[in-house]
Amino acid sequence: VIAMDFTEAFGGFQPRFPHMHHLLAVLCLVAVVYKLTILLRKRRDAFRHMEPFPGPPAHWLFGHVLEFKQDGEDLYKVVKWGQKYPYAFPMWFGPFVCFLNIHHPDYVKTILASTEPKDNFAYRFIESWIGEGLLVSKGQKWFRHRRLLTPGFHYDVLKPYVKLMSDSANTMLAKWERYAKTGESFELFEHVSLMTLDSILKCAFSYNSNCQTEGGTNAYIQSVYELSNLINLRFRTFPYHNDLIFYFSPHGFRYRKACKVAHNHTAEVVRKRKEALKQEKEPGYIQTKRNLDFLDILLCARDENQQGLSDEDIRAEVDTFMFEGHDTTASGISFILYCLACHPEHQKKCRDEIMQTLEGKDSMEWDDLSKIPYTTMCIKESLRLYPPVPGISRHVTKPLTFFDGRTIPAGCNVGTSIFGIHRNPTIWENPDVFDPLRFLPENVSMRSPHAFVPFAAGPRNCIGQNFAMNEMKAVVALTLKRYQLIEDPDWKPKIIPRLVLRSLNGIHIKIKPVDYDV
Repeated sequence: VIAMDFTEAFGGFQPRFPHMHHLLAVLCLVAVVYKLTILLRKRRDAFRHMEPFPGPPAHWLFGHVLEFKQDGEDLYKVVKWGQKYPYAFPMWFGPFVCFLNIHHPDYVKTILASTEPKDNFAYRFIESWIGEGLLVSKGQKWFRHRRLLTPGFHYDVLKPYVKLMSDSANTMLAKWERYAKTGESFELFEHVSLMTLDSILKCAFSYNSNCQTEGGTNAYIQSVYELSNLINLRFRTFPYHNDLIFYFSPHGFRYRKACKVAHNHTAEVVRKRKEALKQEKEPGYIQTKRNLDFLDILLCARDENQQGLSDEDIRAEVDTFMFEGHDTTASGISFILYCLACHPEHQKKCRDEIMQTLEGKDSMEWDDLSKIPYTTMCIKESLRLYPPVPGISRHVTKPLTFFDGRTIPAGCNVGTSIFGIHRNPTIWENPDVFDPLRFLPENVSMRSPHAFVPFAAGPRNCIGQNFAMNEMKAVVALTLKRYQLIEDPDWKPKIIPRLVLRSLNGIHIKIKPVDYDV
């Protein structure tokens, strides 16, 4: 009887299930319509906000995405648009995402003088990798972290790094002997990237990885390449802007796998240091055993309330600095060496200056860095032509008015084309020509300080720019002391904006030993 009653009761529910399906379908439809309405309103508002800024025609669905062919010409196309639309113009990524792209110093100083946060669109895609470190954090968290980390870049901390950078550079240059003997062309970025990783691990984390000599492919380097490519792919692929779609896609799977490799690498570095600190107990004791480094400062930093950084904050800052400190510098050094290979007359002047400074030494020292002004000008000119970070973007939280009276309201995204500013013909005469004399003091004084911003500017500028410049000087000096760099006319870089500036076909040169008798 009970069984029959249960069956009848259960059976009574069956007719209601079809109505549940209908209700679910209606709810889904309402959700889709609601989301679409919000997106359409967002699109309408973006059109209204960008009305004062004319720009290149955009496809109604794809925006300007189809204009970018990923063929090495995309950045030059943005420069060309900038010549037609002075100061700034809108760029659409899909039907709903719009950035105001600025490419003039008079405009860029307005945005870079502020502490406006990085945009919540492009940088959102990188957060699952590097967390809320200095690159993407905002507000009080960014201000607190910036204050706690600044002592890590004091010149007293940076001084001993120059010797370590020299050691890493010499390891790389020793590997190049086979190319010098055969005269064959070789790809720079892979070698330089391993060297800058080796350097950052030694300098910032006192960690000897032997990544340049261990043979095979370095898993961390490969994970950084993979993450960089996948984040850029996600940015360009509109459906991947949805977290759920990206998560279940094959690319999402690869992203999570690469993230795991990168995070494990970071966790291992931090774990080993914590163990060492337990043994050493006091920061004063650290100084007697080895150089105080970035990781020591991270782990020992305290604010006015004697509060340190959480484990999650430490991981985020380590991941941020590990990426920012090696990938950007690797891009910069690779293009600097390429530029010097293409301009032997400037290369010779640099070498003469370096030989006089080093006086037979095989390593750079802190005091040597200030004795190579012509080499420094060549480095800056290469950073102008090939900025390691070709663009940055901010999210405006309050109305922003530019010098010509045009205004954008709160909620807009502003992209700064560093590549566009550095190639702007209204600022730079013959902008595509390599001319280090642009950076003579008398020429610099005639330009806006925002005409050259490879490390950004203002309160959110690159905290590690002195570290990067020191490494670039040391590596270039030791390379030119040992080798003559020769252009390979069969390999012209096809530059593309990834998380850092890269080349589709690599960056190739030839080398031969320096003949001191010539």
